[in-house]
Amino acid sequence: QVTVVESGGDVVPAGGSLRLGCTTSGLIGDSVDMAWFRQAPGQEREGVGVLFARTSGQRVVYGEAVKGRFTISRGNAKNTLSLEMTNLKSEDTAKYYCVAFFVGGLWTRPSAWQHWGQGTQVTVSS
Repeated sequence: QVTVVESGGDVVPAGGSLRLGCTTSGLIGDSVDMAWFRQAPGQEREGVGVLFARTSGQRVVYGEAVKGRFTISRGNAKNTLSLEMTNLKSEDTAKYYCVAFFVGGLWTRPSAWQHWGQGTQVTVSS
């Protein structure tokens, strides 16, 4: 059984920074594609960024809304991920989800990911 667990959500002031973490268990393989999504109330889930793990070298892609402000990196432990968020804005307020195992298609589509965590809330106060 695969589990995905996010951590680090908090209330932060606009312009502040926050780091989210994601740990997994039960995944087969030492290096699995992983990503972050977010969902604000009344809105669809949005792809924040993805880390594709390849033998030729990992590749990270970010959603347009967070480019230049957010950084995704793999942790030292197997199949862990972090999301470093800087210059936070009120529109970044959302529940953030870590996902694992890319099944194909567009990475920004929720249906492209097999395993989801329960999410962690990030609230940016203005």
